[in-house]
Amino acid sequence: MAGFKIPKKSLWVELKDYVAITLALVVYSLGWAFFLLPFELVSGGVAGIGAIIQYSTGFPIQYSFLIINAILLIVAIKELGMKFCIKTIYAVFVVTFFLGFMKEILAKYDFNALSVLGPNATFEACIIGAAFCGLGIGLCFVNNGSSGGTDIIAAVVNKYRDISLGRIIVYIDIAIVISSYFIIDGCDLSKVFYGLITLLISSTMIDFVVNSNRRTTQFMIFSKKYDEISSYITTELRRGVTLLDGMGYYSKEDTKVIVTMVRGGREAAEILRIVKEIDPNAFVSQARVSGVFGYGFDKIKVK
Repeated sequence: MAGFKIPKKSLWVELKDYVAITLALVVYSLGWAFFLLPFELVSGGVAGIGAIIQYSTGFPIQYSFLIINAILLIVAIKELGMKFCIKTIYAVFVVTFFLGFMKEILAKYDFNALSVLGPNATFEACIIGAAFCGLGIGLCFVNNGSSGGTDIIAAVVNKYRDISLGRIIVYIDIAIVISSYFIIDGCDLSKVFYGLITLLISSTMIDFVVNSNRRTTQFMIFSKKYDEISSYITTELRRGVTLLDGMGYYSKEDTKVIVTMVRGGREAAEILRIVKEIDPNAFVSQARVSGVFGYGFDKIKVK
């Protein structure tokens, strides 16, 4: 083990994360700029607060989004670590840019949901815009990023409590939507109703995207370099490892078998990547598991 250096993610792997986060945030920004803002619809999160400010004062949503997130990120660095926040800081700037850019371009060509669907298509714009926003935020979480705002708060709470990310965001954001009734001049209860529908759809989409990536996989790894592989899994992926004693029947040689459980396709792909890097001759068994209960996974829930 002496002198062993844990391999880091390649530049290409990190680049793919940032590309995926960028595309996800383009989808999120499009949901706001094309569908929600033209109908003056309100949703949750910092973008929702920014929308309320824009409808009330005319101050652009993207600048409110940037300022409020800058404050929240100061708190987030301590709780979530700089690694999480670097991608979040990047995401905040991406959303700020694309919100402003899309608003300007769509306004220049008078092309948005209001002009395409018509002035009576508020409900349709609400549903489609919420789906776009939820999809974008969910993909950000899957790729270890965040669009900032209440996503940051949700990530902090999820770190300490077994509550789904979508549900946390809903609890925080309901107050933002309801507050629009009291802050925006001329806001009627129908706009609050549409805002609540937006929250419901976006949170459902977030849970769908995130949970579909939380498949549990069991690995059994046979390798003479079990110490290096185990160290990476425990220190970098922060997953537990159990070493089993074994013996090859044909060779009669003693061996160690690594047994570990991971969530989602990303962690499973990361294990395969690191095993290939450390020991290309390792023998690996990978299997889907229907349920895993314990620390780092699900709690045992029985009536």
